[in-house]
Amino acid sequence: MRNTVFLLGFWSVYCYFPAGSITTLRPQGSLRDEHHKPTGVPATSRPSVAFNIRTSKDPEQEGCNLSLGDSKLLENCGFNMTAKTFFIIHGWTMSGMFESWLHKLVSALQMREKDANVVVVDWLPLAHQLYTDAVNNTRVVGQRVAGMLDWLQEKEEFSLGNVHLIGYSLGAHVAGYAGNFVKGTVGRITGLDPAGPMFEGVDINRRLSPDDADFVDVLHTYTLSFGLSIGIRMPVGHIDIYPNGGDFQPGCGFNDVIGSFAYGTISEMVKCEHERAVHLFVDSLVNQDKPSFAFQCTDSSRFKRGICLSCRKNRCNNIGYNAKKMRKKRNSKMYLKTRAGMPFRVYHYQLKVHMFSYNNSGDTQPTLYITLYGSNADSQNLPLEIVEKIELNATNTFLVYTEEDLGDLLKMRLTWEGVAHSWYNLWNEFRNYLSQPSNPSRELYFRRIRVKSGETQRKVTFCTQDPSKSSISPGQELWFHKCQDGWKMKNKTSPFVNLA
Repeated sequence: MRNTVFLLGFWSVYCYFPAGSITTLRPQGSLRDEHHKPTGVPATSRPSVAFNIRTSKDPEQEGCNLSLGDSKLLENCGFNMTAKTFFIIHGWTMSGMFESWLHKLVSALQMREKDANVVVVDWLPLAHQLYTDAVNNTRVVGQRVAGMLDWLQEKEEFSLGNVHLIGYSLGAHVAGYAGNFVKGTVGRITGLDPAGPMFEGVDINRRLSPDDADFVDVLHTYTLSFGLSIGIRMPVGHIDIYPNGGDFQPGCGFNDVIGSFAYGTISEMVKCEHERAVHLFVDSLVNQDKPSFAFQCTDSSRFKRGICLSCRKNRCNNIGYNAKKMRKKRNSKMYLKTRAGMPFRVYHYQLKVHMFSYNNSGDTQPTLYITLYGSNADSQNLPLEIVEKIELNATNTFLVYTEEDLGDLLKMRLTWEGVAHSWYNLWNEFRNYLSQPSNPSRELYFRRIRVKSGETQRKVTFCTQDPSKSSISPGQELWFHKCQDGWKMKNKTSPFVNLA
């Protein structure tokens, strides 16, 4: 069994990294402007690092290459000294070519910030190497970016505070080096699933860190799967956002893992998870009317339990381009759920459910579902995910989310599933029976359900529709309507109005 797990883990690594690329990081003891190239490779005339300002929305147009020290070329390329300046920095490449996400990001930035300078940092010759060599080259590329920024600072109207470095995978650490080497402080760095291998746990001077810019925000979308971490797991910014826990992203097909290995599509799934950070950022640019929000939490488990939907003391924030710098925040971990595609926004709800039992002394773990009925729409039958276990005669907290804006919640239906739909639920049913064979009848009582919306922060209490009927058994349902019991119904303005 242990050998099987090892082989599966190794296969995952092999799919993403070429054979022979997982080696020890070479020591870096100087700031010499040298890069690592395999021996025997002929030199080319192509510059190892190029700065290409995109002047057209047509992805087929190559744009205009800037040259450090050439002020006339800078003017001819249409560089706007007073506008925002974005530097897009790609990561390691197996193809040696730009991937489609880069063109989508360029287009989205041009659409959102029409007067801005959008510069693509092309370091493909240094990124199209063994992974370990590409890692070592990130330092050199970061120096080149810092050198370009230092030269631009010599221009009278240019401000480093207007610079936003956006780095994907290895490119995020390039941005970190650039922010570390530049004279002054870059306005913002966004890390899009910064690379994990050979960066996890290293010193802050050898990876992206909060010290590299005035504001560093990070999206983590592929932190751990099958024992492999493509994206870095540790927080490395002022705010670190983990969509869907930072691991399995909806729509990437990881629900059919065995089939992926069999058909050889596992690398496509890895790419989907890793690249999701880019598409979340693009989504924040093009879907301004549907912003996604994240909530501060100590870990993914507590978020899944619905404990962390508070916006008090800056505990919530927009994600992507719309993220706001929070005072005194550093390595703040935030979480959210998303849809499988654009727009990624969902609507989070915290459910506090007080359940008790007069008959059961055993460990009852019911399979419960909730349906929410709102003024705009109704939800699907939503499972109440049991992260740890349900406590009887106590208040249990759950997290549910919907893809539609339901509006004001009007009523809800609680269902206790009578037939197990999975081996896990079947085992729970069997275990419950063994724990109380002398009392085969199971019955739970519910007094009220308190609901809090993450997006609006509104709180509403629901009581059973029929006060004389508050119990439920497997295969039955219970209806709840709004009531004044418990939390007072509040109609406050959403705190996210100031975040959008």
